[in-house]
Amino acid sequence: MSGGDKLDFEIRPNPAPVSAADRAALLANPGFGRIFTDHMVTIRYADGKGWYDARVEARAPIPMDPAAAVLHYAQEIFEGLKAYRTADGGVTMFRPEANAARFAASAQRMAMPALPPEAFVDSLHRLIEIDREWIPTDPDGSLYLRPFMFASEVFLGVRPANEYLYVAIASPVGSYFTGGVKPVSVWVSPDYTRAAPGGTGAAKCGGNYAASLVAQAEAIEHGCDQVVFLDAVERRYVDELGGMNVFFVYDDDTLVTPPLTGTILPGITRESVLALAAEAGQRVEERPVSFADWQADAASGRLREVFACGTAAVITPIGQVKFPDGEFLVGGGGPGRVTMTLRQRLADIQRGNVPDTHGWVDRVL
Repeated sequence: MSGGDKLDFEIRPNPAPVSAADRAALLANPGFGRIFTDHMVTIRYADGKGWYDARVEARAPIPMDPAAAVLHYAQEIFEGLKAYRTADGGVTMFRPEANAARFAASAQRMAMPALPPEAFVDSLHRLIEIDREWIPTDPDGSLYLRPFMFASEVFLGVRPANEYLYVAIASPVGSYFTGGVKPVSVWVSPDYTRAAPGGTGAAKCGGNYAASLVAQAEAIEHGCDQVVFLDAVERRYVDELGGMNVFFVYDDDTLVTPPLTGTILPGITRESVLALAAEAGQRVEERPVSFADWQADAASGRLREVFACGTAAVITPIGQVKFPDGEFLVGGGGPGRVTMTLRQRLADIQRGNVPDTHGWVDRVL
């Protein structure tokens, strides 16, 4: 088996795939992250050997020793991206090379080996090719792809592991938030922060999300869909939501988003929104936004729209904002013009409905 950038995949088709009738029933209402396709990709790594044993095989439980390093020291990273059906019957992915680069950056931060970008993208191609019938035909549907990697070496000791397992699975999905596109409500956490300078905020690792769950539960207790985290130093500036970046739209159509200073995940949707807005002639700024300014600008009308963005939720308007001392609405609480225009423009590119002038679309089939 090759240990270079390009791996030779052994294809082992699932001997007992889901029937066409059962698959159609599941795809009628897939939800998000509840059902999975027939196959998965696995690739192994060992120090001194490199990447090897690349396979496409039946999706199945992963055998794991109780002393596997990931269970004790949390060396784990993941990505999330989507495959879309196009009007001509093809299949596309959106900017998988950017996910590959972020996956490698996350690996570096977590002291893990970087999977070559070519192997990362190729693994997703292989999975899509064998499970293409699982891609929903619904206009809002897509195939959510979840590549991840963890320390599989059996040992107890605080050091980087010597063995890893890369896995990619796929899940047909509908809208991330139930009820389709509508403004979500957010809770500004007074007690919890997502990441601190020098930490793992810029890495897509499971620990960041585990640490956010208690704050997310607090948001739900207050009747909100998502939590908003403030910076860990001054507890003053907006960082990001529990799993999404955030944008502010002002009365002159200027877009503002917090800068990437190491505590915020460098979102691929975030980067794409900045490019699309600039291309449309809008002013874009990456600068700190305090929660006090968010509240004051919403009250004055200067702030017209706020939206969250990420692979799972795409672009989602934020309407109601709650915090311990009260609550307020942004722009009357409804979806804004700029938000919905950007959402549609991004969706058209992802699904091949308009020319891809940025070279973002990867035509898989």
